[in-house]
Amino acid sequence: MSRCASFRIVCLAIIATQCVAPRAALGFAATNASPDDRLAAEQSAYDQAPDAVAKAKALAKLEPDVFKKAHDTLLAGDDVSSLAQLERFRDETRTTVTALEAIKGNAQDHPAGFKELQIALREAVREMDAILLDLPPDKHPWFAAVRSDLVDSQNELIDLLFPNLPHKEKNPSPS
Repeated sequence: MSRCASFRIVCLAIIATQCVAPRAALGFAATNASPDDRLAAEQSAYDQAPDAVAKAKALAKLEPDVFKKAHDTLLAGDDVSSLAQLERFRDETRTTVTALEAIKGNAQDHPAGFKELQIALREAVREMDAILLDLPPDKHPWFAAVRSDLVDSQNELIDLLFPNLPHKEKNPSPS
């Protein structure tokens, strides 16, 4: 190896150690964090997101941990807290979808945020189905209402992403 090549390697190594952010700042420390700490960090990222697209992406990342915690809370016997967590997620979803609808850009041409949130909502509906299986029948209506609202939000995002699809009648008239 020539002196010039070794000098370049040394310079690049020095630059890399001084310019690259520490691993914790890049989010690598989150893998060792407890689920509650990770959930709090993701919630904070959602709360501090500067625009609707960033909020949608943050909410998509937040979804798995919210539903895992809600399901664990339900299995521990606290259905009221579980429902409160799911209703909060539903409310954040409604707010985010409304903000995405207000964006002047076309979701079909620029699907960032729209697509991630729609996929997360599809998974959220599956998680709600699993939660409903673990509930006593007398508690189903409240949790089913949250599921229904999440399905509505998911359908709104699909309509934004694919505006040229023919729409089915929501309430067909009885024949």
